[in-house]
Amino acid sequence: QVQLVESGGGSVQAGGSLRLSCEASGYAYSLLSMGWFRQAPGKEREAVAAISSGGGTYLADSMKGRFTISRDNAKNTLDLQMNSLKPEDTAMYYCAARKSGAGGWLPLLASSYSYWGQGTQVTVSS
Repeated sequence: QVQLVESGGGSVQAGGSLRLSCEASGYAYSLLSMGWFRQAPGKEREAVAAISSGGGTYLADSMKGRFTISRDNAKNTLDLQMNSLKPEDTAMYYCAARKSGAGGWLPLLASSYSYWGQGTQVTVSS
């Protein structure tokens, strides 16, 4: 069973930066495909970014140029560097994982992931 624990959320003013982290356990981390999703109150969960077990990255269009996803297989961690934050980035951010051997992975599709963390709140004020 894969366990995921997010950290790094908080409150920041518009234009600021935050770095989220997700620590994975319970499975060989290098064999996991990973993603970040977010959900604002009253809205559907949306994709933020994803990274394959081989390090290929995917970003949702609205995050390109502002967010960067990375992984450290030695530390079993997934990071999301968020710059130039906007009030509309306010949401609960979730880390997600999928065993890479399962096939049929669509990086920015929430239903492609089998394991989810509890989330970390990001609040951006204007």
